[in-house]
Amino acid sequence: MSETAILFKSVSRHFGEIKAVDNIELEIQDGEFFSMLGPSGSGKTTCLRMIAGFDRPTSGQIILYGQDVSNLPPYERSVNTVFQDYALFPHMTVEDNIGYGLMIKGMAKPERKKLVDEMLGLVQLPNFGGRKPSQLSGGQRQRVALARALINHPKVLLLDEPLGALDLKLRQQMQVELKNIQRKVGITFIFVTHDQEEALTMSDRIAVFSAGKIEQVGTPAEVYEHPSTTFVAGFVGTSNLVSGVVANRITGSPKQFSVRPEKIHLAKADDRIGDDMFVADGTVRDVVYLGLFTRYLVELEGGGDLVVVEQNLNTTSMDVTRAKNQKVRLLWKKEHVSYVGG
Repeated sequence: MSETAILFKSVSRHFGEIKAVDNIELEIQDGEFFSMLGPSGSGKTTCLRMIAGFDRPTSGQIILYGQDVSNLPPYERSVNTVFQDYALFPHMTVEDNIGYGLMIKGMAKPERKKLVDEMLGLVQLPNFGGRKPSQLSGGQRQRVALARALINHPKVLLLDEPLGALDLKLRQQMQVELKNIQRKVGITFIFVTHDQEEALTMSDRIAVFSAGKIEQVGTPAEVYEHPSTTFVAGFVGTSNLVSGVVANRITGSPKQFSVRPEKIHLAKADDRIGDDMFVADGTVRDVVYLGLFTRYLVELEGGGDLVVVEQNLNTTSMDVTRAKNQKVRLLWKKEHVSYVGG
């Protein structure tokens, strides 16, 4: 059984009347790539700061590999942090930036250089040691910051929105590289982000935060496929939320359910409906062609509407726009419905 890396025991952090973190229980395993996902002000960054020691809990305990670190200063914790702005020393070379922590500890230069070269290889910057941060791209500076944090072999690496300043293509590339580096070094990564795609792409598990509380913890598939609350269903990806009379007409129960747009199939009126499927009839009110896929807004008979997403495997933009104002039948498997609470 995996060792517990981080344990939050009834942790709260209040700023006056504001409950930034409100009585959180959380367990993160050794070697996990764990993401804290949520909108601004949800409490995720405050949790990261408390693990780092930059902030202290108002109440509760934070346990790091069996040790209560709730009141320890940052330098007494085996954690390092990578920030969005990289925080590199502009007057130092890449090599000196990465080796700075080892120099402060008094490590001899030959040994320090050996470790720095290993880190440069790990982050795929083997010939960049003599450059200054100003001579690097955003992605390269991010890798230097990562190497500097990893060279001290922390038990936990904290990453605070580290890819937020990068453009989309580079961010996607760095997502893959970060995950590969984490697998190679094998230490616990705790990653804070408001970007759902980042969290789904990189994480072993995700904690979804809202208003100082954790709404759900699970694997990316669990959080996406089976959201446990309406907040998770709406925040992680796009979801149709249906309740009341409309839900009762479809499922036989007024209980609120969610179904992802890509799980719904636009069918013909004579398509066979299996016992394992839900069905709803309606009219296409809007069509948005997005290249790889098309998004349809379907107004249901008797009220309500559903968003449907289908890949454009055999259709063109002309084909899909003809669907507007057409009557359609929507089918989806019962297993793709999640019944969600408040």
